[in-house]
Amino acid sequence: MPRKPNRVRLLLLSDTHGQLNPQILALAGEVDTIVHAGDIGHPDVLTALTATGQALHAVRGNNDVDSKWPADGHTLLNTLDDQLAIDLPGGVLVVEHGDRVNPAARRHELLRAGHPQARLIVYGHSHRQVIDDAVTPWVVNPGAAGRSRTYGGAGCVVLTASTQRWELAPFRFVLGRMKGGGLIE
Repeated sequence: MPRKPNRVRLLLLSDTHGQLNPQILALAGEVDTIVHAGDIGHPDVLTALTATGQALHAVRGNNDVDSKWPADGHTLLNTLDDQLAIDLPGGVLVVEHGDRVNPAARRHELLRAGHPQARLIVYGHSHRQVIDDAVTPWVVNPGAAGRSRTYGGAGCVVLTASTQRWELAPFRFVLGRMKGGGLIE
């Protein structure tokens, strides 16, 4: 049985809506694991993230439905869960899109109540980057990692998790023009 690492780095992202910021894609190659919290938007986003060679975990968002994905992506889409729990050194990371947790004004409270076993809960949906680490479990929205409603630039968060300590590093990138394949220049 392989030994669990003492320290891992994860890229947390969400709300690409079929368009992935290239700076975030480059950052994906520098971590151990990529976590997408839904509203992926197109299978090309998952293909690009998988091509980095890092482990990838993703959940469905409210826009990740057959009617909004190309027909050749339906099989992949239907393999995605609505929630994931990932065991990491020092605790459990829970991922869900967050669209079903309402009212929005109580979203963090309700997420914490729904996942008391977690050390960190990652969600998307609002497109707004938020790090709420005042109490455990922490609640993080990495912001939109594509082009749609980025509120100041495409966002993501890098989590460094060890048995002793977890650290969050938020990132923002100014958006450019679209180019082929769902990537942004």
